[in-house]
Amino acid sequence: MSLGRVERTPRKDTVTLWAAMVRAFGEAGAPMTVRQVYYALVSMGAIHKTEAAYNRVCYHLLKLRRLGVVPYEFIADNTRWMRKPNTYQGLDQFLEITKQAYRRMLWADQDVYLEVWIEKDALAGVFYDVTGPWDVPLMVTRGYPSESFLYEAAEALKGHDKPTHIYYFGDYDPSGQNIAETTAEKLRGFGAIFTFHNYAVTPAQIREMNLPTRPTKRSDSRSKDWNGGSVELDAIPPKKLRVMVKGVITGWIDPEIYQRTREAEALERETLSQVIDSLG
Repeated sequence: MSLGRVERTPRKDTVTLWAAMVRAFGEAGAPMTVRQVYYALVSMGAIHKTEAAYNRVCYHLLKLRRLGVVPYEFIADNTRWMRKPNTYQGLDQFLEITKQAYRRMLWADQDVYLEVWIEKDALAGVFYDVTGPWDVPLMVTRGYPSESFLYEAAEALKGHDKPTHIYYFGDYDPSGQNIAETTAEKLRGFGAIFTFHNYAVTPAQIREMNLPTRPTKRSDSRSKDWNGGSVELDAIPPKKLRVMVKGVITGWIDPEIYQRTREAEALERETLSQVIDSLG
């Protein structure tokens, strides 16, 4: 990224903010949500932790993307996406995509089953960078999940006849903690059996990472008995989040079983390739 494409000469404080934004992407890695960029800048001391500062970050991130300084794909936004069935130019293209896309179920032979749940849809892209390659389901609650969502999730969990673990990532605030508790309670109410880990954000992580807090919303009916401030999941740098998620996943992987799965996958992909080539 370069600031050289900016045609007008911006103010000195604006250039300083832009440079800090570029540095934030360099340190934390892309993609990031706008909120994560904001918290990164707060941690760097580049801006104050205010709503006005957040709005300023939104404005200048949009400007830098339009100027071509920050690539559009550096900002994660999973709240808007296109729905379209898969279609192909012909059978040859379909067969080639099938050959390249084949993957063996990584957890079928492992001794446990694992899911990662997150409160915020905006962070799905950050998490999927890790959960996708490791074949781990990523469940997004979008705040309080619906009964239908939880019923279907519970039915899927009941289909796994092995120890099951759910790792939940959400805000440290009255509602965020309540979402974790009620989600686990309702899943169990639908008959699912699992171990639930309210993994982040925790008070220990807030202290260890010196995460920026915000005032707890007194409009939240659950804030009556809440002590102290609140911390959003977005406050954890995306690079650190990815490390945390990978650590959760790989901590349950049996390396010998994993190696056998990958070897079987390679052989099956080669067999599939030979079958497809013979059809051509």
